[in-house]
Amino acid sequence: MVGRSGLIRGVFSAIERLGPYKATVLIQGESGTGKELVARALHNLGPCPQGPFVTFNCSNLVDSLAESQLFGHVRGAFTDAREDALGYFRSANGGTLFLDEVAELPMRLQAKLLRSVESYEIQPVGSTRSYHVDIRLVTATNRDLLAMVKAGQFRDDLYYRLNTTAIFIPPLRRRMEDVDVLAAHFIERYKRLLGKQVEHLSQRALAVLARHDWPGNVREFAHAIESAMMLTGNDRIDVHDLPALLLESGPSAQATQTAMASLAGANGASTAALFDQSPLATERHSGSSLDEVLRTTVLRTLDETGGNRRRTAHLLGVSRSTLYRMLAKYGVEKKF
Repeated sequence: MVGRSGLIRGVFSAIERLGPYKATVLIQGESGTGKELVARALHNLGPCPQGPFVTFNCSNLVDSLAESQLFGHVRGAFTDAREDALGYFRSANGGTLFLDEVAELPMRLQAKLLRSVESYEIQPVGSTRSYHVDIRLVTATNRDLLAMVKAGQFRDDLYYRLNTTAIFIPPLRRRMEDVDVLAAHFIERYKRLLGKQVEHLSQRALAVLARHDWPGNVREFAHAIESAMMLTGNDRIDVHDLPALLLESGPSAQATQTAMASLAGANGASTAALFDQSPLATERHSGSSLDEVLRTTVLRTLDETGGNRRRTAHLLGVSRSTLYRMLAKYGVEKKF
């Protein structure tokens, strides 16, 4: 996971604090926010990082075989049970069992899961014997479990048992200051996978990424960068390389103007780096102040446009009045 926003740093901190313990953890967040990455991080920081990390999406449970999938079965327990099966709990013995989309568990299985979580004992289908499992249980959901409890759709005793400790992953739209860092991360990843020599995004492309609300969160963002990497024929990603959906839907340019306007005010620190020429320049600017980075960005853009205020504002994604305030603030209005 990558990011530098206060919200994502809070997630990192929670992972570090909870990692060494074997307590059950409930991870909550929208689809695409990286719940499995958090689960893997907890496993890697846990007491048994060398043990297995077994993941199962509860929405994939086959109703007639659900109990067998989780707890295993013995030969002859039902038709087609031609041999013993461990199930996910016993397969994770000595490591971590990650149950994704736990809200999708049918009510009849919730009681059995509660017993297993409380006693760490499971009984395979068709067996009279119980087995102790030494696991760390991590669950995740993109639904409001407490609301489901109130609606009678999820057992309250299981909810409170799974929610011993919890980590909430914020959606990408609430941490847009991470967009440039994420872009740099995925550009590096797909450079290796695709064999492309792409180094950065244009300012205009970055502005488009910054104003999209990303309903699919980081997963959608990664797919957008991958698509752009395949389409571009240059060493950088420009607007025309981005998926058409980003240009045709989402918030209007007013969202970009609002974001950039904040750069010229007291709250600008969180989003400043979005509009640097290259997201890969973050490290180069790490020792510079926010004002220095912004002033450099504005000056460079003015230079590229020959001092054309209207085009400069367009490239930066701000209104001309916002640009004039920035020029006045950084004392460069008389240079062009």
